[in-house]
Amino acid sequence: MATLYRKYRPKNWQEVVNQNHIKTTLTQEILSNKMAHAYLFSGPRGVGKTTIARVMAASLNCKERSKDSYEPCGKCGHCTQIEAGTYLDIIEVDAASHTGVDNIRENIIAASRVPASLGKYKIFIIDEVHMLSISAFNALLKLLEEPPKNILFILCTTEIHKIPATIISRCERFDFKRISVSDLVKKLNYIVNKEKIKIDKKILEALARQAEGHMRDAESMLGQIVAIGGREITQEEADLVIPRSDLMEAIKFLKLLNTKNAAATIELINHLIDEGIDLERFSIDFIELLRRLLLMILSPGLNDKFGLELGENIELELNELKKKLKIDDLIWLIKEFNRAKNSISDYFIVQLPFELVISEYCGGGLSQQAESQSPKPSPVLNSTPTPQSNLKPVSSDVNTEVPKAEPNIKANSEAVNKDALTSIKMEEIFAKWHEVLARVKKHNHSLSFILRVCQPRNVQGNQVCLAFRYKFHKDRISEANIKKLVEDTFSEVYGQTLSIEAIVDESISQTDVGNNGDIRQSTPGLVSAPEDASSEEGNKDMLNNLLKTFGGKVVK
Repeated sequence: MATLYRKYRPKNWQEVVNQNHIKTTLTQEILSNKMAHAYLFSGPRGVGKTTIARVMAASLNCKERSKDSYEPCGKCGHCTQIEAGTYLDIIEVDAASHTGVDNIRENIIAASRVPASLGKYKIFIIDEVHMLSISAFNALLKLLEEPPKNILFILCTTEIHKIPATIISRCERFDFKRISVSDLVKKLNYIVNKEKIKIDKKILEALARQAEGHMRDAESMLGQIVAIGGREITQEEADLVIPRSDLMEAIKFLKLLNTKNAAATIELINHLIDEGIDLERFSIDFIELLRRLLLMILSPGLNDKFGLELGENIELELNELKKKLKIDDLIWLIKEFNRAKNSISDYFIVQLPFELVISEYCGGGLSQQAESQSPKPSPVLNSTPTPQSNLKPVSSDVNTEVPKAEPNIKANSEAVNKDALTSIKMEEIFAKWHEVLARVKKHNHSLSFILRVCQPRNVQGNQVCLAFRYKFHKDRISEANIKKLVEDTFSEVYGQTLSIEAIVDESISQTDVGNNGDIRQSTPGLVSAPEDASSEEGNKDMLNNLLKTFGGKVVK
């Protein structure tokens, strides 16, 4: 019994899948009867080079083909002999096993001196022509320069760079392309319908993706699956033949990332590691998905032209994700996961670089459950009383007066509030910033990291403006529970009620913030402390705060 790829090999131009740019030119030459004496077909394996050469030979030598048609009839004696491989005027030579000059002289040069005995043309199809030796190419070159009448050469190769330029210059060259996933699925679907095989379309798409544009590979794998499963193919049977594809797992991974659920995302990546996944291969698939989404958002035209074709089901998933992701997030994820992929070998735990990226992107999602169960920080009594009234936030770009207390507050509380609402100075923010980080870290470790890479910009009234380089950091700080934790910590450290406002400033660089959260005074928008006695006093206060926070002492 013939294998599927031989049984369903195209016998006419209509059955040839894809390669329309080549079919159009060759069929017009056949109709106009203006044939070249030599053709060079180059391209990957299994995309139709030898198939088109045979269809072309059948069209030229078909006895029943009409003058206004380029299709061979498929029924005459010539067509049936060509299909069976017994036609005397079509000579196929495998250059991989006939590399020497003697073989070229015997099989081609000598045979070309004898005119066609049955049809109009005597056609030589030389497969893997790049395998010929230099002397064999030189012998063939003479024949190509002065070919006998009605002799036609079709040279096929997968490595065009190995063909001498003198040979290429004497041929009409056609470059074959890989076949798209959708076209592969159509051909596979045609085969299973003809064979009356029941199989899920998802399996056919997986086969097409695995074939990577090679029709023969796709048909060969389908034949293996049919041999195992018979007339009804299940996913389990298909998995025995199709190498594992992690594209659906990559989509699931991206969906979890989009929900900022760090715990579930890290659990998934560790589960895949336990199943034996190649993390580097998975990261490549994931980055390809991110790139495809980026192209889809930027322009549908870019996506159609340069995007990796993944099949109908995955395309539907990507169209849904496209509505939920932003360009800034995709760019950041591509950069960070590419960096994580390249650093896998640097870590003794291979998934650790991925876990770090997940934790940073999700902004502390791992600690959300613990945070919700932990008791809220209680205000610390300082020399300046903490006001109990509700204060309206003050916009950072509008000059407003200090909000007044509610009318039902008692007179003695108003006096306290008036003192407490006095605008705090930036020098005080800088001086106790380490203490803020230390207190926040007790409640939420990842939140302290986010605050380390931010910049306090200014204070207006009771509102502190914090600048972040990345939008997802700003969004994280703006969440209600996180914002309340930071504001409560400010109340503890600075002894008065302060609200925060988060903004995005992409001009912030890594050098603007020290490794331990030291805020650089040279950062734009920050107020530098005057170099006088009060400055020295502030430095002493800062040092004392550091010593109290970290339990250190001064050593001479």
